[in-house]
Parts: sequence; structure tokens; C-alpha cells
Amino acid sequence: MTLATTPERYCLYDSDELDAIIAAMAHNVSARLPVHECMLVGILRRGEPLARMLRQHLAALTGQDGPPLHALKVKRYADDLSLLHAGTALTENPELASMDLASMHLLVVDDVLYEGHSLLRTCAYLASLGARQIHTAVLVDRCVQKQPIRADIVGISLQVAPGDIVECHVPPYEPDFRIELVRHGQTR
Repeated sequence: MTLATTPERYCLYDSDELDAIIAAMAHNVSARLPVHECMLVGILRRGEPLARMLRQHLAALTGQDGPPLHALKVKRYADDLSLLHAGTALTENPELASMDLASMHLLVVDDVLYEGHSLLRTCAYLASLGARQIHTAVLVDRCVQKQPIRADIVGISLQVAPGDIVECHVPPYEPDFRIELVRHGQTR
């Protein structure tokens, strides 16, 4: 007989801690990029609201409006890390396609860098539109990417067991801003 135990959930970071991490990421962005020549590209779903948070912190730092923000829908995995698309699915953004991206610093924002498929696909797409300066920021880097991509700005680096899931809970998709680790029980 096979028995599976209920997954265990652990809150690793709460809203206050994450706000401080986003603020530190904004400081890192402002130190590395000319914010007035920057545009944020938030990967839907959770990368886009994270980019909005980052934008607010950048506005507070500079005393000016934050950089423009555009969303891009990219999907490979479900939240439970089950494969949804063999090739990373990207829905083209006509607004981005109509812009002159060559003179801008683009900052791609996502929630979790896992294997790197989504981030790599996004950067390749933006490069195909003429972008020359593409930077990346992630709230969580799991430090296991399999693609030739890395995050330039990382909020948190987590090395967890391969079967564990890092869940970013980001409003408006979840009620509370937090990061949870989901550890599935052993099958006996």
C-alpha cells in the first residue's frame, strides 16, 4: 500500500520582509542602470505586479515617475512546476513591437528563476525586436537554471530540494505578499 503524506508549507518571507527586499532591489537597479532611460517588462503573471512594486520604489528613490512598465505573457510551467508547454509559450506584445527598444535599458522582471526557460525566451524575443541592453531581475533565484541565462538583480537566492516548490504569493493573485516553501511528503 502506498501512502502519501500531506505537503508541508513554510512561510519563508512575509510582506514586510519582502517589501524591504524589493526596496533593496530598487537600490541595486538605480545603482546599475540609468533609471530615466529604463523600461520595465514584467512577465505575467507574478512578474508584472512585482515590476509595479519595483517601479514604486524606484519612483521614491529618484523623486520622479518610475520607468514605464509593459507586461509580457510567457508560460512554461504551472505553479506546481508541472510542464505546461514543451516550448516556452510567449504571447507577443504589439506595444513593445512598435517601440524603438534599441536606445533603452530594458529590465525584465519575474518572480522565480527556476530552469531559465521563460527568462531566456523573453530576452530572445526582446532582442528580436531590436533591444540591445536587456537586464533581468527576479525576486527568487533557485540557483538551478539549465539555460544560459542568469538574473542580474536577485532579491533572494534559495537552494532547496529539487522536489520542493517555491511559491511566490503576489497580490492581486493572492491576498498576502509572501514566499512559501511547499515540501511534498514522502510516499511510503
